[in-house]
Amino acid sequence: MIGAAEAWRKAARGALQDGISPDQIMWGDADAPEDLFDTFEVARGRAEAVTVPRSFIALANRVVWHSDPSRFARLYGFVWRLRDAPHLITDRGDADLATLRAMEKNVRRCQHKMKAFVRFREIGEAEANRRSFAAWFEPTHFTVEPTADFFVRRFADMDWRIYTPSVSAVFEDGKLRLEAGCDKPDLPHDGGEELWVTYFQNIFNPARLKVQAMTSEMPKKYWKNMPEAASIPQMIADAPARARAMAEAAPTLPHIRVDRVLAQAQAHQSAWDGPAAGLPAAIRNCARCELACHATQAVLGEGPKTAPLMIVGEQPGDKEDLQGRPFVGPAGQLFDEIAEEVGLDRSQAYVTNAVKHFKFKAQGRRRIHQRPNRSEIDQCRWWLDAEVRRVAPRLIVAMGATAAEALTGNGDAILKRRGTVQIADGHPPVLITLHPSYILRARDIDTRLQAAEQLRVDLRRAVDLVAAPRKLASA
Repeated sequence: MIGAAEAWRKAARGALQDGISPDQIMWGDADAPEDLFDTFEVARGRAEAVTVPRSFIALANRVVWHSDPSRFARLYGFVWRLRDAPHLITDRGDADLATLRAMEKNVRRCQHKMKAFVRFREIGEAEANRRSFAAWFEPTHFTVEPTADFFVRRFADMDWRIYTPSVSAVFEDGKLRLEAGCDKPDLPHDGGEELWVTYFQNIFNPARLKVQAMTSEMPKKYWKNMPEAASIPQMIADAPARARAMAEAAPTLPHIRVDRVLAQAQAHQSAWDGPAAGLPAAIRNCARCELACHATQAVLGEGPKTAPLMIVGEQPGDKEDLQGRPFVGPAGQLFDEIAEEVGLDRSQAYVTNAVKHFKFKAQGRRRIHQRPNRSEIDQCRWWLDAEVRRVAPRLIVAMGATAAEALTGNGDAILKRRGTVQIADGHPPVLITLHPSYILRARDIDTRLQAAEQLRVDLRRAVDLVAAPRKLASA
């Protein structure tokens, strides 16, 4: 069966060009006395250019290695139909294609099993320049030739032989050759097998044993040539007792309520408790989530360390990520404009974000903003909590859903909650409002104007509350 794929392609191409129908061809096989594809004569009086879909070529390159003697005839019969109906290659209801796809799947599976279950034994001399190994394998299909390149790449630094009943692969001095199959050779004992069997036995987890799934992935037909297979029956028999012993030796787990209480307590504590002066450096070096791997830099908050008002946005945008300052992009410029209208002096407030790194999706040269998920908000909440403790503001303005979730644990229904002051454990009062980016994204002018006025009202109220502590206490 050496070279079956190329031989079939050449014969099939010639037959198609000469218009020979499938019923005029008798395809040979490995057991036929004549050459594999020499059972018909091709009349070269007419040569038509024939093209077939690329996906059929990929399909044929697998199916030719199937052990079914009818594979060549099935492939030619289907490609004959493809001449006039190329769409058949995607027709899932076609019975001929379904059969070929099943054969393709079987070949793929056989190749996978070969890669997994070939077991080499060392046969070379200790003083040789290159180590030499040999293995005996009994594949279900003729998969040695199409799979040999995998072993060439995997074991390029040694000589090896894979013997099978049909075709044998030999790799010596960096060159691969294929030979006729043979009977099972008498391979020498390899001391390394004991080490492998010991490792195999020690990674076996009796608590996760599923015999049916195991035998599906490791069919018993391969066991006779695998040294570790000798210990499998005893490992299966001992599994129930070992699993019970493991369960009895396992530590007692706390009640589920204890986990919830501990999780709640941890949620209200900052993971960073270093000195105040070290907070900026700690945030810059943060790598708690994957956002740090893609953003240019962490964007720190800025403003007086004793500011009575803290403004918290969502996350840095493209401009903020590049400049390293919060609220300098389009949303920040709109915020500055509205803040100035209501008498909010940004230089007297501490401005920061709930998430410190820019989350985006690259589209060509553009970086499209992506909303942080709950895990990313939770990771950065530790830094936000540390900032809140450090600044100790009288009031925090949470702009948008991400800031609201980080400060109150709830990022839902912002339009309904905006303008309200909420109290969260461990935080000063939090005034919920819209994020300037919501205004910029509004599709119609009326929505934009209404949202801008709502933000204007909320920021004016924040200024009044900070200036009048009594109002803040009763808000």
